[in-house]
Amino acid sequence: MPDIVVMFFLLGLVAGLVRSDLSVPKAAYDLLSLMLMLTIGLKGGFALYGQLRLSLIPELLGVALIGALIPLLLMPLLRRVVKLSLADSASLAAHYGSVSAGTFAVALAYTQTQQLVVGSEVTLYLVMLELPAIIVALLLYRRAVPVTGSSLSGLWHEALTNRGVILLVGGVIIGVVYGPEQGANVTGLLTGAFHVVLALFLLDMGLTAATTLRPFPRAQWRVLVFALVAPPILAMTGLLMGIWLELPVGSVVILASMTASASYIAAPAAIRNAIPDANIGLAMLAALGLTFPLNVIIGIPLYHHWLIALQSL
Repeated sequence: MPDIVVMFFLLGLVAGLVRSDLSVPKAAYDLLSLMLMLTIGLKGGFALYGQLRLSLIPELLGVALIGALIPLLLMPLLRRVVKLSLADSASLAAHYGSVSAGTFAVALAYTQTQQLVVGSEVTLYLVMLELPAIIVALLLYRRAVPVTGSSLSGLWHEALTNRGVILLVGGVIIGVVYGPEQGANVTGLLTGAFHVVLALFLLDMGLTAATTLRPFPRAQWRVLVFALVAPPILAMTGLLMGIWLELPVGSVVILASMTASASYIAAPAAIRNAIPDANIGLAMLAALGLTFPLNVIIGIPLYHHWLIALQSL
């Protein structure tokens, strides 16, 4: 059976598809996403408390390399096979090179349920994948369509200052500096409620995913196929990198789940400002309507089984 938090996503998805009046107010969603990102950062910081070491650098560079390579690989595919415009190709390349914090949270919960060993640095993978992917995709677009007054520093600012990165990095820093004991009366409430917050967040994601699929967009069949085929292929890059880096099993599963995911928080915020001609709704259809459900319902356990198979070769 799927992890219980996944059932909340399915509940929201079904409620949306049958046009229930169930809804999550925007203010509640903003609060849930804020708590989720901050809690992920704190949990990562606590795990890193007293564990920072120079040997992490090659591992994090390897993860960042994947984030930079995925948009480079996807851009020509989206242009020539999926037949999207330059703006939409760059947009989807950024979304799929970047990562889903929601998928990360579900993968983290899965590894805890399965009692898999997870490295203390996995939260840093979010930032190491997300930033290079957005930057590379935007650079590819601006190389083809120069924007007057644009600069590389502006791109970095767009990527570094979105709320997801601020909360993740801030949470990691607080966790690393204070550890799990100091300030537990504040941080304990957040980390203790992680699964509850994740369940409510996934309920809203289910409702939102249903909205992107109603009515079913048959005219975008190429994008729909891409959204279903790309995740397993991209997951394999994470599996192979994790095996090459000799990461713990849980870390490899999380890395594969992240490379298979697509951003629906950080990337849309950056792309909306940087590529005004891009159809963000199309990216949401692919990332949230199909790729996110695929990963959280069957993808994460599947990637775990693939890892077991690869390790037995």
